[in-house]
Amino acid sequence: MIAKQLICDLAIFGGAPLFDEPLHVGAPNIGDRCRLLQRINDILDKRWLSNNGPYVQEFEFQIAKLVSVRHCVAMCNATIALEIAIRALGLSGEVIVPSLTFVATAHALQWQQIRPIFCDVDRKTYTLDPVQVEKLISPQTTGILGVHLWGKVGAHKDLATLATQHNLRLLYDAAHAFNCSHNGQTVGSFGDAEVFSFHATKFFNSFEGGAVVTNDDALVERMRLMRNFGFAGYDQVDYVGTNGKMTEVAAAMGLTSLESLDHFVAVNHHNYKLYQRHLAHIPGIYLIEYDEQEQNNFQYMVVEVDEAESGISRDQLLEILWSENVRARRYFYPGCHRMEPYATLYPGQEANLPVTEAVVKRVLILPTGTTIGDGYIEQICELIRRVIQHAPVVRTALTERSPQNGRYYASS
Repeated sequence: MIAKQLICDLAIFGGAPLFDEPLHVGAPNIGDRCRLLQRINDILDKRWLSNNGPYVQEFEFQIAKLVSVRHCVAMCNATIALEIAIRALGLSGEVIVPSLTFVATAHALQWQQIRPIFCDVDRKTYTLDPVQVEKLISPQTTGILGVHLWGKVGAHKDLATLATQHNLRLLYDAAHAFNCSHNGQTVGSFGDAEVFSFHATKFFNSFEGGAVVTNDDALVERMRLMRNFGFAGYDQVDYVGTNGKMTEVAAAMGLTSLESLDHFVAVNHHNYKLYQRHLAHIPGIYLIEYDEQEQNNFQYMVVEVDEAESGISRDQLLEILWSENVRARRYFYPGCHRMEPYATLYPGQEANLPVTEAVVKRVLILPTGTTIGDGYIEQICELIRRVIQHAPVVRTALTERSPQNGRYYASS
């Protein structure tokens, strides 16, 4: 099945790459092109390209219906959606947030001069640890911003209890968790509001886009004003706002993606089971498991690499994969607390984030989605198996090789 019989066949040691073209973690899923083009032609005929057009309104209705909430406010992207939700909730001072997340989660706070208080995560769920959250609550704390990392919800009831006890707002970055559930409850109705991402790299996309979903009538009214410069009418401005509107063509793509949602999930689930089968029993390689009793999007194939067992570090394996055109990623290395401006503004936080520090050194995300066929997954897994099987030789060869002119992977 795989042509690389010898260690010298690995691309990192001069062999030809296993794949001719890069295999990406988040290659966009595309639904029915004819249906999308029909919608786009209709948009052009109507000449209603933005400003809360009929496709945006229909998209909001369908998303709210799917996640069982009263309101959906579609936005141009999830970062703007986070910023608007944060501002509409009246957050200020300090907000507790995990460091194990995409940096935009922290940026959405710091951008508005709100200090992100980085909190450690639970080792099993990779989401905020309520015990650690409670320790970080101070008189300056106004909210908790949780993250459903890789679609895992975590201890949301404990966070809700803390928020109530301390009069805090509870917001969730649910960028990874669209079409997921926890104890049978669909993600979207937890906390005061939740934010989805429909970026091109997500399993469900609207080209570029995001949304805030909530059951709070007053909150949704503020957010609708804020995403459109505060306009309540043609000449009436009632609130300070910005331009966070979703375009009609993005909504058209979103509606088209919705029609293929079940197919996208089925492909991801199939790929997950294939990875699960082929990675089993490889020393030091652990595929993070999803609860298949719950609804899930199976969007991320997350592997933890235990260097002591595998004989190869996560970064060494990553470099080997990249040289073979497998564009695996280190989500979310090195943790927001070690990125700028946070490392400079709030130094020394690693001492309070032992779980985060451990996880970011072990995690590897592998390609999936509709562009990744069975043969690709089998070859990726066989490559990993062969590298681990010959780990001592590979590790020595990596140490002794001539310096390279570049890196085979980019920072996550």
